[in-house]
Amino acid sequence: MLETWQPRTKVGQLVKSGKINSIEELFSNQYRITEPEIVDYLIPNIEQEVIDIQIVQRQTDAGERSSYRAIVAVGNRDGCVGLGVGKSTQVVMAIEKAAMKAKMNLTYVVRGCGSWECACGEPHSLLYRTVGKYGSVRIEILPGPRGLGLVAGDVAKTILRLAGISDCWTRTFGETRTPLSMSGATYMALKNTLKFVIPAQWRT
Repeated sequence: MLETWQPRTKVGQLVKSGKINSIEELFSNQYRITEPEIVDYLIPNIEQEVIDIQIVQRQTDAGERSSYRAIVAVGNRDGCVGLGVGKSTQVVMAIEKAAMKAKMNLTYVVRGCGSWECACGEPHSLLYRTVGKYGSVRIEILPGPRGLGLVAGDVAKTILRLAGISDCWTRTFGETRTPLSMSGATYMALKNTLKFVIPAQWRT
């Protein structure tokens, strides 16, 4: 399918022509991901996980219309993660739309070993405490020592694994049983790792 891909944007053309060969190079040049095929091209081993599927209803002049809302997370388990939401009258289409949006929302996650109990220098956790908020949910992710595992709920665990984090503590506040708010807060927390630390490959 990628062989027949015809880029519609300048960034897509740069990727297809080989002028951009890695996702790190794309981010370092501050290019936006404008087509989901860009991620498929640069990260062929990208994985996706369906976080939640729900039936949602909308009131129209003709009555209530039902559709499916899917929440999908994508990642390469090596520092890149994305989250997307898609709606459709069919489950498969909703998942596909959510996966496309997740790829276009892909972000880099700054990893490391910020735990004083470990200090191994390997990127198995975070470098420092990070906070994310979405809707009514607020989450704090704290660095953990190697072997701790992921002390988090199922939704947060899925996103953290896809980002390549294997050890951390989490503290959550708010209506954490809402999958959309919980997954959004976790994604924002990981995205916020870029605020204070610039990865070496991004420095110019």
